[in-house]
Amino acid sequence: MKIILAPDKYKGSLTGLEFCNIIAPILQTSLNAEVVKMPLADGGDGTIEVINYYLKGAVLEAEVNNPLDQPIIATYLYAEASKIAFIEMAEASGMKLLNPKDQNCMLTSTFGTGQLILNAIDKGAQHIILGIGGSATNDCGIGMAQALGYRFLDAQNKPVIPIGKELYNIDTIDVSNVDKRLKSISFQVACDVTNPLYGFNGAAYVYAKQKGASPQDIKHLDMGLRQFSKVLDAQFKLNTQNILGAGAAGGLGAGAVAFLNATLLPGIEVIKGIASFDHSIENADWIITGEGKLDHQTLSGKTLSGVLTSAKKRDTKVAAFCGSIELQPKELQQMGIAYSDSIMNKSKNLEDALAHTNTYLQEITKSFVTFLNN
Repeated sequence: MKIILAPDKYKGSLTGLEFCNIIAPILQTSLNAEVVKMPLADGGDGTIEVINYYLKGAVLEAEVNNPLDQPIIATYLYAEASKIAFIEMAEASGMKLLNPKDQNCMLTSTFGTGQLILNAIDKGAQHIILGIGGSATNDCGIGMAQALGYRFLDAQNKPVIPIGKELYNIDTIDVSNVDKRLKSISFQVACDVTNPLYGFNGAAYVYAKQKGASPQDIKHLDMGLRQFSKVLDAQFKLNTQNILGAGAAGGLGAGAVAFLNATLLPGIEVIKGIASFDHSIENADWIITGEGKLDHQTLSGKTLSGVLTSAKKRDTKVAAFCGSIELQPKELQQMGIAYSDSIMNKSKNLEDALAHTNTYLQEITKSFVTFLNN
């Protein structure tokens, strides 16, 4: 029997790898099963650790500019063997780098993210994966692009500062000094939102308020994105407003497609690709997955949803061991889950569940073994 262990973390309780390490010995001993550990993530907290489980890379440091152009040391992951780099834009261009009083996406730039990309290219990266959560910016990626050699000019042919406030003034893009190595590099962006670039569901109206923008600023930023999209579309033969996720990270979704020729993918799909997940689950009898809470949001790009997508293609049975389950048995069945159990089913209360997660997860595994043997 071949069993794949493909959990996400139990937030605040267990990592995916800890989950695997708790249940694998029980399955191996009780069922004499071949057990393959494949922890997963969806692009949120803990993703870098999961990615490095597969890449076995090193965390590298680089001096870059923060969203307000101040020098900082930022880190990213690089695997020399596979030439893959994983860069989280938040390390260079994230809200976490600014004091609340300095958060204003009219004035912030993704320049530092571009510097991290450049550093990875200098190290030899051939495939760069960009995580774009937690941004402090609304510059449509022009800061990132400027670091890579793009120049943005106004109607008088003068350079435009690459910040959100100035998007409206960009008339042309000078590509004559763009780093030529970009063309030979594959870029993927882990993007879990589908917002368009502009409009009431776009980057500015949905996200700019939480990045320090006033109602007047939001209107200005949206007009800037709308105007700049025309420049992008003309220059790169795109229809940016129709790109799913164009509005992610203050328009960096659109910028990544235009400036890097990147592919936007849900975080779980990016990580499944790194893990060669679909190949690894061939001939598996069961996939055991899990997450902290299984509810109606699970199918919205979460890890468990990605596992079910792959399992359905191969008609592989899926078991879900979760912290709590808020769906009815019929709903679970419709999702494609053949067996389910939760820590909360075994524990007295939440406090008990958190204190004894390991013990209850072992109990769940033993119940599953009994189920298989009957």
